[in-house]
Amino acid sequence: MQVFYFTIDLLGVIAFTVSGVMVAMDKKLDIFGVFIIAFVTSVGGGTLRDILIGDRPVFWLQETVYLYSIIGGVIFSVVFRNQLKYLRKSLFLFDTIGIGLYTMVGIQKGLSFGLEPVMCVGLGTITASFGGVIRDILCNEIPVIFRKEIYATACLAGGIGYFLLEKLPLDTAYPYVGGIIIVITVRLLAVTFKIALPTIYKPVV
Repeated sequence: MQVFYFTIDLLGVIAFTVSGVMVAMDKKLDIFGVFIIAFVTSVGGGTLRDILIGDRPVFWLQETVYLYSIIGGVIFSVVFRNQLKYLRKSLFLFDTIGIGLYTMVGIQKGLSFGLEPVMCVGLGTITASFGGVIRDILCNEIPVIFRKEIYATACLAGGIGYFLLEKLPLDTAYPYVGGIIIVITVRLLAVTFKIALPTIYKPVV
C-alpha cells in the first residue's frame, strides 16, 4: 500500500505543477517565475501540513523524486503549452485532480500520526488547498478558497466520504479512491451547475 500512497502523492504533485505553470504563463512570468509558481503550488500545502504535525524535514526534502517530478512537469507544460491552451478547461481540470489526490494524501499523513478523523479531514483540506492559495497570492489573485466557489468544501466532502466508506467491509484502497472521486465529482458538479456557497453580501442594484 505504501507504493500506492506514494504514487497518488506524486500524481498530485504533477497535477498541481501543471496547474501552477499554466497560471504563471497566463501572467507572462519568466521561466524562473514559472518554476517558482509551479513549485509552491505543488508542495505548498504539503509543506504547511508537515510543519503543523511536526514532520521534519518536510516531505519534498526527504525524497528527491518530488523535485524531479516538478521539474519534469514544468518542462512538459512549457513544451506542450500550446496544446494545453486548446483545452479550455485544462487549468480547472488539473487543479481539480490535484485537490482530489492531495486531500487523501493529507488524510493518510494525519492517520499515520495518530490524529482523530476530524483533524485528518482538516489536514487533508489544508494539503489540497493552500498550495493554490500561495500560488494565487503570488500571482496577485484572490485565492479560489476565499471566494464562493465550491473548493475546500469539496475536500471536506471527500474526507468525510472516505471515513464513511472505511466503515464498510472493503479493501483499504477502495475508500481511498472513493474519497478522491468524491472530491473531484463535487467540484465538477459545482462548476457545471454553478453551485456556490451563499454570500453575506447583498447584490448591488
